[in-house]
Amino acid sequence: MISLTDSQKIGMGLTGFGVFFLFFGMILFFDKALLAIGNVLFVAGLAFVIGLERTFRFFFQKHKMKATGFFLGGVFVVLVGWPLIGMILEIYGFFLLFRGFFPVVIGFIRRVPVLGSLLNLPGIRSLVDKVGESNNMV
Repeated sequence: MISLTDSQKIGMGLTGFGVFFLFFGMILFFDKALLAIGNVLFVAGLAFVIGLERTFRFFFQKHKMKATGFFLGGVFVVLVGWPLIGMILEIYGFFLLFRGFFPVVIGFIRRVPVLGSLLNLPGIRSLVDKVGESNNMV
């Protein structure tokens, strides 16, 4: 079992609520208020989980500046009031930022009983293999 500090527990809750609000905002035809709340909660939760300094170092590494620009620019565009364009920018920036984590996540999901069998279906397997082959390390 992984032991978490109280601030990390709060961060996990904030991140979870942020993902929920982002998902719910997209389902409700890109509701800008829900997407803005989700963005703020997600970034705040990430800062609580890994700490302010590590969050700052993660986002502002020299080789991740393009990804950070797209992600934080998308957050800003959503807050300004253009949710569809902002979410497109955010999703692109998110994939650029976190692409090093995808092989680890896919390897973990493949070991989960029901989800692993879904990832091994013929049409999905080739797509998942391409995403899981990322050579970029975090």
